[in-house]
Amino acid sequence: MNLEQYFPVLMFMVVGTAIGCALITAGSLIGPHRPDAQKLSPYECGFEAFGDSRMKFDVRYYLVAILFILFDLEIAFLFPWAIANGVVGMVGFVTAMVFLAILTVGFIYEWKKGALDWE
Repeated sequence: MNLEQYFPVLMFMVVGTAIGCALITAGSLIGPHRPDAQKLSPYECGFEAFGDSRMKFDVRYYLVAILFILFDLEIAFLFPWAIANGVVGMVGFVTAMVFLAILTVGFIYEWKKGALDWE
């Protein structure tokens, strides 16, 4: 393994971490520290907070979030295929169409089951 090839990546990480830490430190040292009752009060959309902040969310919220992440990641797999479309030929095209068919069947199944309904 040739470490000279990875040295720029290592330097990028070190410099990025150093700049990030320096900015956070400078902000905490230079920034104003004048808390008062108004600044320390809870704020929620322009009016006083109500209810418990630890209330439970409906399970559908998590289901929709997980489905969004799932379909979003599956769509992200299409970008490399789109870039290499000319190289992979007909086999790559058929593979991508099978992938899209499976994705579409899963989406239709979730839609018919009502997993995407918010009410």
